[in-house]
Amino acid sequence: MDCTATRLPYKQTGYYSKIITDYLDQSASIKPFYKHPVSLDGITSAIRSRKEFLTNRQVLVEVLKKQYSSIKMTAKVTENIELLLKDQCFTITTAHQPAIFTGTLYFIYKILHTIKLSEYLSQALPGNHFVPVFYMGSEDADLEELGKIYLDEQEILWDTRQTGAVGRMKTKGLEMILNRIEGEYSVQPHGSELIKLLKDCYLNSEDIQTATFKLIDALFAEYGVVVLIPDNRDLKKLMVPIFEDELFHEKSATILDEPLKQLEREYKVQAHPREINLFYLKDDLRGRIERSGDQFIIHDSKIVFSESAMREELKLYPERFSPNVILRGLFQETILPNLAFIGGGGELAYWLELKALFEYYHVPYPVLILRNSFLIVESRWKEKLSRAGIGLEEIFKPAEELVNELVRKESSNQLSLANEINGAEEYYKHLKTLSGSIDPTLTQHVEALQSKALKPLRELEKKFLKAEKRKFEEQERQIAQIRSSLFPLNNLQERIENFIPYYARLGKSFIDLIYRNSSSLEQEFCILEEC
Repeated sequence: MDCTATRLPYKQTGYYSKIITDYLDQSASIKPFYKHPVSLDGITSAIRSRKEFLTNRQVLVEVLKKQYSSIKMTAKVTENIELLLKDQCFTITTAHQPAIFTGTLYFIYKILHTIKLSEYLSQALPGNHFVPVFYMGSEDADLEELGKIYLDEQEILWDTRQTGAVGRMKTKGLEMILNRIEGEYSVQPHGSELIKLLKDCYLNSEDIQTATFKLIDALFAEYGVVVLIPDNRDLKKLMVPIFEDELFHEKSATILDEPLKQLEREYKVQAHPREINLFYLKDDLRGRIERSGDQFIIHDSKIVFSESAMREELKLYPERFSPNVILRGLFQETILPNLAFIGGGGELAYWLELKALFEYYHVPYPVLILRNSFLIVESRWKEKLSRAGIGLEEIFKPAEELVNELVRKESSNQLSLANEINGAEEYYKHLKTLSGSIDPTLTQHVEALQSKALKPLRELEKKFLKAEKRKFEEQERQIAQIRSSLFPLNNLQERIENFIPYYARLGKSFIDLIYRNSSSLEQEFCILEEC
C-alpha cells in the first residue's frame, strides 16, 4: 500500500485535551509539571539523570531471559536483552494493558514509535545503545475495556466470567471470536496467515499475558522490541521499600496533594491518589488495599491483615502487591534504565501529575512523548473526499460544519446577512452615542433594542442556510458517510478500529507502512492517504 503523508498539529484535530496541547506548545502553565523537553537536548539531559540512578540491570536481564525461555528469540531481541547489562544502554518505553488481539490500532502505533525513536537516537548519540521496550500492564482488571474489539464498528465481546488481573486470565472462550475472524477475513490476501498467528498465540497460551507477549514478539521481534511483563516477584522485590512506605505512611497522597492543587488551577486532573495506591493480587482476586485503624482490608474480599501480618506478607510475597496508576510509572522507571515514555494523551496527562513523586524517591523522571497518531484514508474515501470538495486538513471538522461550508461555497444565492447585521450594529452604535449624550441611562435601553432587533436577523440567516441545504442533501449524505467511516463512533480511527482488517489485507507491509511513516521526536498528527 503506497501512501502520501500529510502532517498537521495535534491541536488542529480537536481530539486532544488542553493539558496535552499546552504540553506540546511548552506553555508556561505546564512547565512545572515535567522535567525534560521533547528534543535531543531533553534526551541527553535524561541520560545524565539516569546515570546517577542505580538500576538493577542484572535482575532485569535475568527476568527477561526467563520470560523469553518459552519462545525462540530472534538475534536482534537476544542482542538487545544482553545490551541492557551495559551502563551505556537505555530503554525507550511504551506501555499498554494486554487487550485481546491488541484492542485498537494505537497499540501498534505506540510500539512502532519506540522502535523509530530508538533507531534515531542510536544514530544521533553514538556510543550509547537504545532498546525499544513494551511494558505490559497485565495486572489491570478492566475486562470491560480490555476484553473487546471493534470490527466494522461492531463491538465484539469476550464472553468470560473470570475476574482479577486480565493478564492472568485463561484464554478460554476466545476461540469463538477467532472463528468469527476466520469467517470474515480468511478470504483476504493475508487472512490465513493472520488467523494462524492469532490461533497460535491465543489458543496455545495458558493466559492472556503470554498470548499478548507472543503476538507482540511475532509482529515486532525483527525490530528488536523487548517485551517486559512486570508482574514478577523479582522485579517487585525492588519496590518493597516504596510499597512499604505507601502501606504504612500513605506517602503518595501526601506528596501529590499540593502539586495536584496547582495543576487543577489550569487543567482537569486525570487521576487522584487514594490513601493507599496498591492492589492485592492473589489467584483471581485483584482487590484494593484499604486501611481501617490498625487493620488492612482487601476490598471485595474477606481478607484482613493486621499491621504485622501485612509487613510479613509484603516481605514474603511482594508479587502479591500491584501498583495502581499513581505508582505504576514509578515502578516502571525503577526497574528499567529508561529515558523516554511514549504514551497517549490520557497517559501523558496522568504522568504530568507525578513529577513530585519521582523527585521524592529520587527516581529519574523520563521525557514524555505523545505517541504517533495516524488516520488512514483508503482510496475509496479519498475519491469521495475529492468529489465532496473536502481537503485533508478539513476532515476533522464536524459533519454539519463541513456541509455548511460546502453550501456557502457552492451556492449562487446570498446566504450571509453579515453586511445587514453589521449595518444594524453600526446603526445601534450611533443610537447609543446619541442617547448617551442626552442621558447615560438610556444606553441600556438601546442595547436591549439592539439585542431584540439582531436576534431575528441571525435566525433568518440560519433559515436561509437551512433552506439552501435542502438542495445539497446528496452531498450531506456523502459527508456523513465519509465522517462515519474515517471517525468511527465519532472518535479517532485509531481509538476504535483493530489492526486485523489491515493486516488481513496487507500482511506485514501494513506494519512496514506505519514504521516508515512514524516520527521520532517530531510531535505531529499524520494522515496517510492511499495513492
